[in-house]
Amino acid sequence: MTSKRKQDAKTRLLRAGAKIVIQKGFNDTGLQEILDAARVPKGSFYFYFKSKEDYGLHLIDFYADFFDRHARGHFKGEEGPYIPKIEAFLDWQGDYMEAVGYQGGCPFGNLGQEMGDRNENFRTRLLEIFDRQRRLLAGVLEKARIAGEIRPDIDSVQMAEHIICAWQGTLIQMKLSQNSYSRKVFKQNIFGGLLAPPPDFSTGADERRQHV
Repeated sequence: MTSKRKQDAKTRLLRAGAKIVIQKGFNDTGLQEILDAARVPKGSFYFYFKSKEDYGLHLIDFYADFFDRHARGHFKGEEGPYIPKIEAFLDWQGDYMEAVGYQGGCPFGNLGQEMGDRNENFRTRLLEIFDRQRRLLAGVLEKARIAGEIRPDIDSVQMAEHIICAWQGTLIQMKLSQNSYSRKVFKQNIFGGLLAPPPDFSTGADERRQHV
């Protein structure tokens, strides 16, 4: 089997599993279900993964790569304004969840709730992912703080932690309520409140924010 064919089969397994696990959960997703969806023989699974747990850890990385690509697209460039970039990135996730009828949610939040207290390897890998997201978001917030887009007394790291936790709760509530009310509340309190421009922020910069 050539290297390209091996990679294609492994990618098919991860893509197929990603779609199923986000809907059913990791434990309720059967191995045969993944193999059938990926059109890969059962015996081939263990060529790529040592176990279902190993597959799950690779799946977390697969999800993370997907989110990282979108994050880089939203946060690219050193120029501001920066807060609209954060809002656009979260809107991308929120719009998608609305488009699919409030099904699924965040794969990291879902797996954290399902596996965080059951499997130490899952817990530590998910912590690494959330820490990476927190550092990325904190970096953008710090640029916004230095640029005067948000209050100078805001702690970028703590604010990043707060936004991530609040957003995870928002996604859960959207899934439960089957509507976007919690998302509207989140946006009002975060972008219209905590991250609102300070009173002395220039009008020109504020206008640019509204057109991003």
